Amino acid sequence: MIKIIIPGELTDLNTYINAERSNRFAGAKLKATNTDTVIWCAKQIKVLQPLENVRLTISWYCKNKKKDKDNISFAKKFIWDGLAKAGIIKNDGWNNITGFEDKFYIDTINPRIEVEIWEG
Repeated sequence: MIKIIIPGELTDLNTYINAERSNRFAGAKLKATNTDTVIWCAKQIKVLQPLENVRLTISWYCKNKKKDKDNISFAKKFIWDGLAKAGIIKNDGWNNITGFEDKFYIDTINPRIEVEIWEG
């Protein structure tokens, strides 16, 4: 099992949709920024070769309950893309992802996302 911690929060679905509607480049910029954050965090972990078949447990430690869980977990798109681009996983397609689980917690002092990557 590999564990990656992403400090803070990633962009939620409502914010992403609003950016897409406001400017055609704003959504792409948000996606790139969030994906780059995940890549940076993932590159702190060294793997010999990308994992081929994985499942994730994503623990979302939010600062409060103001956002709906489905809006928060939208950011798993950035996580999958970042893990693939960082070389932690081979790909984020059907043949490489066996499943995922989301868990939600409140941590007002240290919001973060903990990603556990399980092979197999």
